[in-house]
Amino acid sequence: MEQKSVRNSENINISEEQISFDNYVETYKSEVDESIGFIGQDTDFFIELKAELLLKLAESNFSELKNIKVLDIGSGIGLVDKHIKHKIINLTGVDIEEGVVEKAKINNPEVNYLCYDGTKLPFGNESFDLCFAVNVVHHVPPEMWDNFMLEMKRILKKGGVAAVFEHNPINPLTRLAVKRCEFDRDAVLLSHTTLKRLFKKADLKVFDDEYIIFFPFKAGLFRSAEKFLKWLPLGAQHFVAARKGS
Repeated sequence: MEQKSVRNSENINISEEQISFDNYVETYKSEVDESIGFIGQDTDFFIELKAELLLKLAESNFSELKNIKVLDIGSGIGLVDKHIKHKIINLTGVDIEEGVVEKAKINNPEVNYLCYDGTKLPFGNESFDLCFAVNVVHHVPPEMWDNFMLEMKRILKKGGVAAVFEHNPINPLTRLAVKRCEFDRDAVLLSHTTLKRLFKKADLKVFDDEYIIFFPFKAGLFRSAEKFLKWLPLGAQHFVAARKGS
C-alpha cells in the first residue's frame, strides 16, 4: 500500500486514497499507541486531557449538563465519549464507518450512535446545544472543510457552542507521530489560523482558542503550568471554541 506524506493546510494535495477506519476497528488504540510510543504516554493520556477540557467548556457555558444535548462528530469507537458520558447524559455520536459505529455502541451502550454520509448530519436544524470534533477535520477532504463547519452551525441551537480539537502542525513531535500512524496517511493538518478562519467564515463567533498538551506528564504541576502557555504555538494539539449567534 502506497504511503502518503503528511501535508498541512498551507500546501494542500488532495489524497487519492481515503482511509477506511473500519479496517482499524479492533486495532485503533494499539495503532495510535505504537505511533506515539516514543512520547512515553498512551492514547488514554491524550484522550482524557481533551475530555476534561470538553467538560470544562460545557460547564462554563451551560448551567445544567444533564439538560443539554451534545453531539460528537466523528466519534470513532467512542474513546472520548467514555470519559464524558457520566456527566453528559444526552450524548449522540456520528461517524461515517458502519463498523466503527457498531464498535462504539459496544463500548458505550448509553450513547446514541448513528452512521452518516460525511456530508449532511442526520439531524434537524438547531437540534444540539454543544457539538465537538476531536482530531477529525484533518481526515476531511479540504474542499469539504467549509461544509463541515456549516453543518456544525446548522445543527446548533442559537447560542450553542462548537469546539474542534486538532493536531498542531507546528509541533515536530506531533508531525512525527502522525507520520508514524498508518491511518493518518491521508491527514491534512490544520494550522491554528486556518481553524479559526474556518469558524469565522461559517459565522461562528470564536470565544476561546488555545494550544494544549505541552508536557506528556499527568502531574498537577505540569497541568497547571499549561494554563500559562496556551498562547504559545508549540503545544502538541490546539482547539477552537465558538458560539452560534442568537
